[in-house]
Amino acid sequence: MKDGIHPDYHPVTVHCACGHTFKTRSTIKGEFLRVEICSSCHPFFTGKQKLVDTAGRVERFTRKYAQAAEKVASEKAAKK
Repeated sequence: MKDGIHPDYHPVTVHCACGHTFKTRSTIKGEFLRVEICSSCHPFFTGKQKLVDTAGRVERFTRKYAQAAEKVASEKAAKK
């Protein structure tokens, strides 16, 4: 590796909004890093993830565009 071209890689303390702190290494300037979300409070890692009801979304989509589909079908029937 060439000397003098790489940034300083030093230990930093990460502090999350939930209050969790841990040490890591980073190239940021300073010794303290604030983050809004971490692995201790992120829903994916904590298992508190909400599942989206896709069936409800599909039904809402079909209701929304049912009138448009009927209009297209009636126009095709009128042309024949």
